[in-house]
Amino acid sequence: MANTPVNVVCMKWGTRFGPEYVNKLRAMVGRHLARAFRFVCFTDDPAGIGEGVDIQPLPQIEIPEPHQISPWRKLSLFTPGLGGLQGKTLFLDLDVVIVDSIDPFFDYSNKFAIIENWTQKGQGIGNSSVFCFHPGRYGHLLDRYNAEIRTLFDHHSNEQIFLSRTLGRESLAFWPPEWVRSFKFHCLPGGPLNRLLTPRIPKGARIIAFHGRPKPEHAVEGIWPRAKWPGKIYKHVRPTPWVAEHWG
Repeated sequence: MANTPVNVVCMKWGTRFGPEYVNKLRAMVGRHLARAFRFVCFTDDPAGIGEGVDIQPLPQIEIPEPHQISPWRKLSLFTPGLGGLQGKTLFLDLDVVIVDSIDPFFDYSNKFAIIENWTQKGQGIGNSSVFCFHPGRYGHLLDRYNAEIRTLFDHHSNEQIFLSRTLGRESLAFWPPEWVRSFKFHCLPGGPLNRLLTPRIPKGARIIAFHGRPKPEHAVEGIWPRAKWPGKIYKHVRPTPWVAEHWG
């Protein structure tokens, strides 16, 4: 129900993202969520995180050394009783840009709602940049992870494949495809046109995901870090004013 308070959560660990990412995400949620909400950041370093953020300790999970900085840590969100979360909970990666209302994400489904991964269409695999769940229902994901930790990395290349296969297609609800778009796949013109045309917001988009590179700050400035010329001619982004407008 629209009047029931909801949760929006994010995670920050290590040094890949600074506190400004948390603060900008909190500001975007405040502009684009009409209902009452609790904004929670699970982190190992609260320094620099501003007001309006409920800072909670990073939940504990065993992760083998080669995967320490990988998204496998997201599975710790399914720890029973985590942060006292109650009610529908929307997880957002730190490197997303919200461009329209996110209220519909809370009303869409009572299943585990997630992006259908853009590079694995039709395979029942989600992309965990944006997902909505009921805390307390998915402890079995973490139980299986802990039970199979010595072998599961040999069969699942990332946490979203493990999550999707463990839950099963019948337990997932994929967002309408236009709601969450990839900056690289859906906003950039593509190929050599990246050097000629400014990225656009796709029709119907509510959230733009910046997976990999470039990140939002790169799009604002019009740079693509570590791009090689001329072998990677398509790795170019023109300065994108709408990212600066919406991000933060």
